[in-house]
Amino acid sequence: MSNPTRRLALAGAAAAAMILVAGCGSTGPQTSATGAPSSPAAAGEPELDRSALVIYNAQHENLTQAWADGFTKQTGVKVQMRNGSDLEMANQLVAEGTDSPADVFITENSPGMNVVENAGLFTDIDSSTRSQIPAQYSPSTGKWVGVAARSTVFVYNTGKLTKAELPASLMELADASWNNRWGASPSGADFQAIVSALLELEGVDTTRSWLQAMESNAKIYKGNSTVLKAVNAGEIDGGVIYHYYWYGDQAKTKENSNNTQLHFFPDNDPGAFISVSGAGVLKSSTKKQQAQAFVKYTASQAGQQIVADTVLEYPLLATTSGTDRVLAPLSTLSPPAIDPASLNSTAVVDLMTEVGLL
Repeated sequence: MSNPTRRLALAGAAAAAMILVAGCGSTGPQTSATGAPSSPAAAGEPELDRSALVIYNAQHENLTQAWADGFTKQTGVKVQMRNGSDLEMANQLVAEGTDSPADVFITENSPGMNVVENAGLFTDIDSSTRSQIPAQYSPSTGKWVGVAARSTVFVYNTGKLTKAELPASLMELADASWNNRWGASPSGADFQAIVSALLELEGVDTTRSWLQAMESNAKIYKGNSTVLKAVNAGEIDGGVIYHYYWYGDQAKTKENSNNTQLHFFPDNDPGAFISVSGAGVLKSSTKKQQAQAFVKYTASQAGQQIVADTVLEYPLLATTSGTDRVLAPLSTLSPPAIDPASLNSTAVVDLMTEVGLL
């Protein structure tokens, strides 16, 4: 994490208007639903078409663009995206407050949604939308809805570890026997979501101790793809990442994963955490009916099939076809029960900074 980014993280969500931590969302050229580039604004951002539905997007750009294209084809409503990372966009929304031009916010991980929810900026999601998605994948508050998911995994080098030598729990990685043998990317929103789950499940003291052990034991990388490459090259025995980085490389050349396999932690372990991507409607939106309709589309059978067809994340409807041929079936995983509304990015950043990981 760069010094400016770290200073913003320490400043807190209310004061941060720009980048806090890097996620996986794209910050590439902004486009309308038709794919036409938007003209740049004076501040370096695209000018917004105020007749369009505006999405602040921290999900994969190709996924949200596919949702936008499908929604526009179905309804005729134009959609425009602004892209960034989870907490970058969340903090921008907090800074903009009721003056934000955004109608919908979409993230890759739940903590970014909770930053906006805790600032009181979301309106309730229609019950007909929430009912489309199994309850465990949406917050109990009803302020947003889950639209995709990714599983925490331990990727390991098969030449370094046998199945019998794999950690039975994420907590085992705090043991000194794992010194310099595993890695992760603590500056990323993905890993911070995993730590948020650990904090919710195990409490502050246990989480602090685990992070202190990580600061001593683990090799630190920037980005889950870099962790995967390090494991594949034998620099470390294993690493904590999300599943789709491995599956993505396997679907291509396998050059960064051909010496590795995935270990899914069992028995509701903190390391079996499933991170939920969310979509919510801004209370300040002047197009709430269209915004609610867009979010309902992402959570519908059609929208969930787009998840299955576009990215290697998990759709949340069991009736979605195709993913079980590629991914370990979601139904076979054993994640801990966590209310997505409980995940706290601010507390995690504070703890990780305290122990020297940020």
